[in-house]
Amino acid sequence: MKEISSEKITETVKKLCMDANYFLGEDVFKALKEALKMEESPTGKSVLEQIIKNAEIAKEEKLAICQDTGFTVVFIELGQEVHVAGGSLKEAIAEGVRQGYTEGYLRKSIVKDPITNPVNTGDNTPPIIHTEIVPGDKLKITVAPKGGGSENMSEVRMMKPADGVEGLKNFVIDKVIKSGGNPCPPVVVGVGVGGTFEHTAYLAKKAAIRDVGVHNPDPKIAKLEEEILSEINKSGVGPMGFGGRITALAVNIEVYPRHIATFPVAVNLNCHAIRHKTVIL
Repeated sequence: MKEISSEKITETVKKLCMDANYFLGEDVFKALKEALKMEESPTGKSVLEQIIKNAEIAKEEKLAICQDTGFTVVFIELGQEVHVAGGSLKEAIAEGVRQGYTEGYLRKSIVKDPITNPVNTGDNTPPIIHTEIVPGDKLKITVAPKGGGSENMSEVRMMKPADGVEGLKNFVIDKVIKSGGNPCPPVVVGVGVGGTFEHTAYLAKKAAIRDVGVHNPDPKIAKLEEEILSEINKSGVGPMGFGGRITALAVNIEVYPRHIATFPVAVNLNCHAIRHKTVIL
């Protein structure tokens, strides 16, 4: 059995928190530059140029890409042959977030009591942790800071099985168009389909951080991703909602088997600062 120390996990998460907020992924840089070539609106072009410039400055100066450094969402793939030594996995991750957001001078955005006494925790903890047990002796950690503006545009809809593919498409497209400039487009549209009420939202979140340009391995779903993206980019919402051709960079769909009487669909939008970094220990 492979042993990984809790201290190593904390150090890794700390670095991932800072790197995810400072360094936009190369897949996103490439997609934004391609979008700039395709955008026909002068205002849209100007906005995309500013987005790219902002990301380049953040990378060079090691500054946050956006002032909203997000709720820290952590995806864990824990090999069943891994033993975490020296402390709990959950506490090790939380400590990494605490250190990363403090030492990285990242905005702290989490309030402890969400209803009666919304006082800031002061260190961006606790994080949201999604853990999946997988075969092997590796620990895969993905940190994905999620800003409030795009998160507020998310929705789960318990559709009817009879709504079918067309109902799904209409829901996703309508959601993006009605969101307008609120999620800071061009967005990545994460779509979850199937499972249960809570699982479909998880699928959408997971889909929202898939690398831009990587499609679902099922050819039929990949084709659906492209169809929905094409329709969204005909909407005219454009970069930052100022009008134009490029409203979304990608539509990513994740699926799971569903009950015969249900058809849950979730949409989770990721703003143009599509932040996530991964390390495998």
